[in-house]
Amino acid sequence: MSYKCISMDEAQLLLDNHDTVIVDIRDRQSYEDGSIPKSINISKENIDNFMEKTDRDISLLVYCYVGNSSKGASEYFVQKGFKTVFSLDGGYEEYSRKK
Repeated sequence: MSYKCISMDEAQLLLDNHDTVIVDIRDRQSYEDGSIPKSINISKENIDNFMEKTDRDISLLVYCYVGNSSKGASEYFVQKGFKTVFSLDGGYEEYSRKK
């Protein structure tokens, strides 16, 4: 099983679904400066807690700055047992242009 890269248009369905967990892997300051609503900022400091408490059957939408780092993070989540993982092409930059 692997993750899937999706466009902002495709991601809109996930963003509208309250069951999707939106994961922001950017640094804390970037997250605080602006983020996708209802997203969770995941870092080295809180990843273990997130992994312990998050159901592996939910959908994850992972994003970063421009869509590169989210691919590696998405692969990591798949390796840790998450079944439905998406990486946002274009990252937060693309989200900001489309919102």
